[in-house]
Amino acid sequence: MGSNAPRSSAVAGAAGRVPGRPVAAWLAGRVAFGDYLAIAERLAWEVSEPHGRCPTLLVCELEPAITVGRLGSRADVLLTDDDLRSRRLDVRFTGRGGGAVPHVPGQVCVALFAALADLGLDGHDAGGLLARFESGLAAALGDLRCGPARVPGVPGVFGRTGLLAAVGLAVRRGVACHGGFVNACPAPDLLPAVRAVPAACRSGAVPALTMGSIEGDLQRHVRLQDVRTALVHALADAFRFPRTLVQSGWPLPLPSSGRCHAEAASRVG
Repeated sequence: MGSNAPRSSAVAGAAGRVPGRPVAAWLAGRVAFGDYLAIAERLAWEVSEPHGRCPTLLVCELEPAITVGRLGSRADVLLTDDDLRSRRLDVRFTGRGGGAVPHVPGQVCVALFAALADLGLDGHDAGGLLARFESGLAAALGDLRCGPARVPGVPGVFGRTGLLAAVGLAVRRGVACHGGFVNACPAPDLLPAVRAVPAACRSGAVPALTMGSIEGDLQRHVRLQDVRTALVHALADAFRFPRTLVQSGWPLPLPSSGRCHAEAASRVG
């Protein structure tokens, strides 16, 4: 996995126990949201098993859709039902944390599946999971020469053009799943149609911002492969994994497309 982005060690000193197992990072392709959910459910189950799958970092792209986490609502989507039908867009409510997120080409989905114990965290330390994950995202954006900013009490990482990285983690029975969505070079038409900051987190200082992009912040072309590489390196550092095993493709066979998959997960962030 090659990259021009330098590796950051800004989060290498995060507090907590050091994990003993490596992380398997899978650089995958584009997937429908329903198929992503099915893979996520399977990965969450496999990493929860004693001596099961090692911590897994899935880096992929979601096909165009709008998903709404536990902090969001339909009111955050500024499109009418007719608009959604004309654009052939689904609005999917999901058990991840965070608010409403538009998924467009040029966005990177990065999801972590691991028992909290394998991350060096206590089994109920959802706050520690969120802090480390956001630190990893911020470090990756810093490696890409953005000026990332984090706002206390608001999930995600901000830049000059808005929310660059939305966070939607979940913890279920001591297992971390899902992760974040980083806008590298997204098609801009859908971004203004979704309020990216959940209503519970808005204030005078943090309004109902839409998502921005790394490319918009830097005012130059950004390669998706550089963003993926920076994310893998920075998140591996954030959780202080002893090794990172990078592979291309999917960790599991893709389910048949078009099926609807149920999900149950508690919110983090």
